[in-house]
Amino acid sequence: MISTQTISLASVVLQAEGNVVSDMNGEKVMLSIKSGKYYNLGTIGGEIWELIKSPTEIMEVVNRLLKDYEIEQKVCEQDVLSFINHLNNEGLIQIVN
Repeated sequence: MISTQTISLASVVLQAEGNVVSDMNGEKVMLSIKSGKYYNLGTIGGEIWELIKSPTEIMEVVNRLLKDYEIEQKVCEQDVLSFINHLNNEGLIQIVN
């Protein structure tokens, strides 16, 4: 079910059930069993996907990426929120708070 909740850096999210994810040359690809849609999460999107296997605050995801990549914090926050919102709009995640 697609959530209409507002997502912020303090939101806690996790992967929704019903997706088959595979690694293809370092990039994550996913098939939603519910919708039949195919997604290429890419490398960093795949990392985010792995980080939300269990309930995780979005700011924790941002902090992890800031440790691994040279990126400005504000840009990282915006990019992660945009990606998480896309996953939410597609019904691929759950918001737990």
